[in-house]
Amino acid sequence: MTAAIRRLVLDVMKPQEPGIIEFADTAADCAGVAGVNAVLIETDRKVQNLKLTIEGDAIDAAELEGAITDLGGTVHSIDQVVCGECLVEQHGTPQDR
Repeated sequence: MTAAIRRLVLDVMKPQEPGIIEFADTAADCAGVAGVNAVLIETDRKVQNLKLTIEGDAIDAAELEGAITDLGGTVHSIDQVVCGECLVEQHGTPQDR
């Protein structure tokens, strides 16, 4: 049995259109998603970079990536994954200094 994905933080490159609201709304409609935070990181003439933070009870990562691709976006990287029974926050360690 695979542990449920509770949080994903994605670096997404997208065309100028559709806008950030449509990306967040589409991500929020995916299976297992309870909420989405979309932040515009960088904008260029043709593309924008977004940081998407997605939380839920059992996020369907494949459906989410498919929805992003259908809107013309590309997942550049998965920057954080939290799986299991609860959300586990990252804690600083001496190596982080």
